[in-house]
Amino acid sequence: MTTILTAGLSLKPQYYEQAQACRADGLWFEVHPENYLVAGGPRLGWLERIRAEHSISLHGVALSLAADCAPDAVHLERLAALAQRIEPALVSEHLAWSTWRGAYHPDLLPFPRTDESLLRIAANIGATQEALARRIAIENPSHYVHIDGHAWDEIDFLAELARRTGCGLLLDINNVYVGARNLGYAAEEYIDRFPSEPIMEIHLAGHTPDPNLGPALLIDSHDAPVAPEVWRLYERLIGRIGPRPTLIERDDNLPDFSILLAERNIADAVMRASLAEVARP
Repeated sequence: MTTILTAGLSLKPQYYEQAQACRADGLWFEVHPENYLVAGGPRLGWLERIRAEHSISLHGVALSLAADCAPDAVHLERLAALAQRIEPALVSEHLAWSTWRGAYHPDLLPFPRTDESLLRIAANIGATQEALARRIAIENPSHYVHIDGHAWDEIDFLAELARRTGCGLLLDINNVYVGARNLGYAAEEYIDRFPSEPIMEIHLAGHTPDPNLGPALLIDSHDAPVAPEVWRLYERLIGRIGPRPTLIERDDNLPDFSILLAERNIADAVMRASLAEVARP
């Protein structure tokens, strides 16, 4: 079983057999835990068999940490049971909300970064970490439109959440690139300013132009290879902070496992080259 994580892959049912059999050094797999919150069955059985060979990360999409209420207690209890069963190497969630007055919205929605939201999200992160008895990482969001009412810069907001709660951060570089293109800021500056110490995980993914607006609006679609511009930002980040567990995130338009593994190997090589550079006299 992998104990030192380098580069990993999103785990989909199409890849179960190949994932279990693959022995690439440092390989790990990430799943959305919402697909495994069951007491048994074949899907959970496959996850346990793969967990016997590889480390697993749980990347949640439904805790709704930025909502105006605490995380759903039943959902949190089921997530904690899965974490106890799988013993994941990493657990992460999004800086977003997806529930409102008992209704679930299948999206990761934005919010104004205010002092009030900081207090509420910090409390929700604290409750989650207490329920799971472990540190979690919070992911920076994608951006598509300007939202008024922000009192905090995004990086400062994330850094303050980490300081107050002890949580880690998940830096999604594709989100940075998409947001920079859509809202008109410099992705390189964002990457250079992001605090290095709290980063527990990095995500790399593909994006696509909006069907109607084209390249004027990029969509964080997770259905394409990692773009060259995102790879350059990743190399820039690793050159500054050193290796961190890195995921190739793919959720749609799934290619052969060998194609994803080759993309994963690029990230693995970037990290190993960084280690070699540090070790060079």
